[in-house]
Amino acid sequence: MAATALIPIANGSEDIESVTLIDVLRRAEVEVTVASVHDQKTITAARSTIITADALLADCVDTQYDLIALPGGMPGAEHLGSCDPLIGMLRAQKDEGRWYGAICAAPAVALEPHGLLSGRAATAHPGFQQRLANQSAVADRVVVDGNCITSQGPGTAIEFALELVNALCGREKRQQVGAPMVL
Repeated sequence: MAATALIPIANGSEDIESVTLIDVLRRAEVEVTVASVHDQKTITAARSTIITADALLADCVDTQYDLIALPGGMPGAEHLGSCDPLIGMLRAQKDEGRWYGAICAAPAVALEPHGLLSGRAATAHPGFQQRLANQSAVADRVVVDGNCITSQGPGTAIEFALELVNALCGREKRQQVGAPMVL
């Protein structure tokens, strides 16, 4: 059975991060559901890219995923962080030991304020790192602590996505996916 992942998106989500997460996880044959936190499936990303989600987040709240990964971007990360059903899903991921992660502004804006990084080392976009309570790993491009994975931004999106593949599918699948990408 294939691993499952939820990628929530919102108006203002970072274009490169959103598409990279979706693309790399699908290359690894993960069943990815892209869900809009708004009342419509189509969102306008931070750089005006139009992305059509597979579903509305409201239709996904009763589904359990192996991974929930948040793209950054502003104000997209704020929209994700203010979506109570999504925060509830993320709390369940953390508490039940399933994978969750965030990149760019999202660790600081969507995870940290809700206690989802409590007791964990994490990183975020350099412009948001000061908002993280635990500063021990903020300089790292990708940080794995327990079942939480965080990363810094568009330039680390492929590394972050491959680390998500590694967590879900193992090192061999990570290498199979990464090699043809000429990294």
